Amino acid sequence: MPHSFNFLASPFDCLSQAEQRLVRDNIDVAYFPAGETILELGSAPSHLLVIIKGYVTQYDGDDVVASYGPEDCFDGRGLVAGRTSSRFVATEEVLAYELSRRAVGDLIAANATFGALLFSDIGQKLSALAQRHTQHEMHSLTLSRVDAAFVRPAVFVDARTDVVTVVKLFQSNRTTHVLVRDAGTAPPRLGIFTTTALQRAILNGTPLHLLPVGELSEFNLVKVQPSDQIGEALARMLKFRVHRLVVQEGEEIVGVLEALDLFSFLSNHSHLITVQIEMARDLASLREAAAQITRMVALLYRSGMRVLLIARLVQELNARLFERAWQMIAPAALIENSCLFVMGSEGRGEQLLKTDQDNALVLGDGYAAPAELERIAADFSTALAEFGYPVCPGLIMLNNPQWRMPLARFAAEIREWLLMPSPESLMKLAIFLDAHAVCGDERLLDRLRAAVMSSVADNDATLAHFAGAIDAFGTSEGWWNRLLGMGDSGKVLDIKKEGVFPIVHGVRSLALAERLTEAGTEARIAGLGAAGVLTAPECAELSESLNFLLGLRLKAGLAEMDAGQPVTGSVALATLSSLERDLLKDALDVVKRFKQLVRRRFKLDSL
Repeated sequence: MPHSFNFLASPFDCLSQAEQRLVRDNIDVAYFPAGETILELGSAPSHLLVIIKGYVTQYDGDDVVASYGPEDCFDGRGLVAGRTSSRFVATEEVLAYELSRRAVGDLIAANATFGALLFSDIGQKLSALAQRHTQHEMHSLTLSRVDAAFVRPAVFVDARTDVVTVVKLFQSNRTTHVLVRDAGTAPPRLGIFTTTALQRAILNGTPLHLLPVGELSEFNLVKVQPSDQIGEALARMLKFRVHRLVVQEGEEIVGVLEALDLFSFLSNHSHLITVQIEMARDLASLREAAAQITRMVALLYRSGMRVLLIARLVQELNARLFERAWQMIAPAALIENSCLFVMGSEGRGEQLLKTDQDNALVLGDGYAAPAELERIAADFSTALAEFGYPVCPGLIMLNNPQWRMPLARFAAEIREWLLMPSPESLMKLAIFLDAHAVCGDERLLDRLRAAVMSSVADNDATLAHFAGAIDAFGTSEGWWNRLLGMGDSGKVLDIKKEGVFPIVHGVRSLALAERLTEAGTEARIAGLGAAGVLTAPECAELSESLNFLLGLRLKAGLAEMDAGQPVTGSVALATLSSLERDLLKDALDVVKRFKQLVRRRFKLDSL
C-alpha cells in the first residue's frame, strides 16, 4: 500500500481526503521492461496506470498518437469504455502504479470533476477546469452572471411625460435615468432618458414643463440577460459605446446595469481606459492609455477570464485607440474618403499582447488624396510604434504604398494574388482576409472583401495552395518528445507555430472556400459548423483548443514581461503543471486531426 502517491498531479488533485484514502487502498506497483506492449489494441484494461518512472508511447497503427511520462496516467478512456482503442508500449523501462477499475469507477461516481479530467474530450476537461477555478478563485468576477452585480431597478415613464416631472423622479429615486415607453409607435418602443439628455433639453429652448422626454430619448437600447457573463456585458458596453445596459429576461425588464456599478464590481480599469482614449486631446495622452491596456490584460487573465473574451476587449480598446490616433493625424476629408483597417491577429480579435503592426488604408476611387499622404501615413505608423506596437518586419503597414491604394487598384492587386499565386501573395491574402475596419468608410473594405469572394470562384488549385500553408512550420512529428523532455530538441515549445497557426489558417482556408466573410476564428468556426463543414464536436474542440493554446501563450508572454525579457510567447515546458501538460497533449492532438481534415478537404497530399 504505497504512500508516496502524488495527489498534486491531475486528475488526482481534485480528490477529497476520503477519495485519496480510496486510492491508497487500491493501488499496486507494476514493472514493464523496455519494448513491452502494456496494453494491446482491443484489450480490456483492468487498471488505470500512473507512471512513476519511464515513458510510454501510444500508437494508432504505426502512427504515434501520444507519449506519457512520470505522473501521467493512461488509459482512462479505455477503462471506462471496456476496451482500449490504441496500443501502449513501454519506450523504456516503466514503473507504474496500478489503480483498480472498481476504485476508478467509485471515484468517477463520487467526483464528476475527476471523471471529466480523466477521460473526457478537451472541451469537457476545460469546462471542469473552469468549474474548479470558480470554486477556488472567487476573484474571477468576469465569469460571474450579470445579476450578480448591482442591477438598478427600472423607473418607467411615458414618452409624453415632461422634463420637469422626470427630473423630480431623478431626485426622488436617486437615479440618473428613466426608461421611456412610447406607445405612439407600432410596435411600441422602449427608450432611455438620462442626465446627459437633460443637458440637451435645457439647450432646446422649449420650456421644460412643456417638453416631452420622448423627443430627447435614445431608443436604440443595448440589452443583456441576467444569465450573461459580466465579461460579455463589458464587451457590449465597449462595442456600442454605452454606459448603461438594459437587463431583460424574456419580455420582462429586470433593471439597468450602469457602467460605474459594473466596473466597481470588476475593479478593473478597462472603462477608465475607454474614457481616457475618448477624452485624449493629443498623442501623448493616447500613449498613456495604450500602456494601460497591457496591464488590463494581465489583470483579467490572472482573474480567470476566458482568453478569447479578453482578446475581444483588447480588440475594442485597440480600435478606439487607433481611431483616435488617426483622427488626430489625418485630415477630416481623408478620413471620410478612406477606410483604415487592421489585419492579422488584431483583425481577428485574437491579439492579447502588443505584436507587429498589420494595417492598411483603402481610398475611395475618384478621391484626390492630399499631397502629404505619405507623411500622414508615416506619422501614424510612428505613433503606433511609440504606443508599443512594433513595426511590422514585412512592412505590412499603411506607410508602405503597397498597403495604401485606391479601391480599384487595391481590388486589382488582390485579384492578382489569387490568379497568380505565390508564397508571398498567398501570405498577403491570408493577412488581408482577417481585415477589420477601424475608422472611415467601412463600405470600402466591404467592397474589397467582395472582390476577393468573386475572384475565388471555384478555383480549387488556388484554394489548395492557400490551405497548404497549414504545414508551413513542418509536421511537428517530434513535439511529443519535446513535451515530455525527451530527446535533444530543448525545453521550449513554440505554441503559435505548433498549435495556434494550424487552427487559425486551417479555419481561414475552409472559410474562404465557403465564402464566409467573418474575420474572427471563433466566428468562422461557428459559420463552418452552420454550413455543415465541421461537426458540432469538431467546432467545440477547435474553439476550446484555440482558447487554451492562446492562454498558455499569454501566460508565457506575461512571465517574459515580468522577467524583463523579449516577449516570444514560447512555452517553457518545465513550467507546466501536470494538468496543463495533459491539456496541451489533447489540444495538439486536436490540431493534428484538424490538419488531416484540411489535407483531405483540399487534397493537399496530391499537390
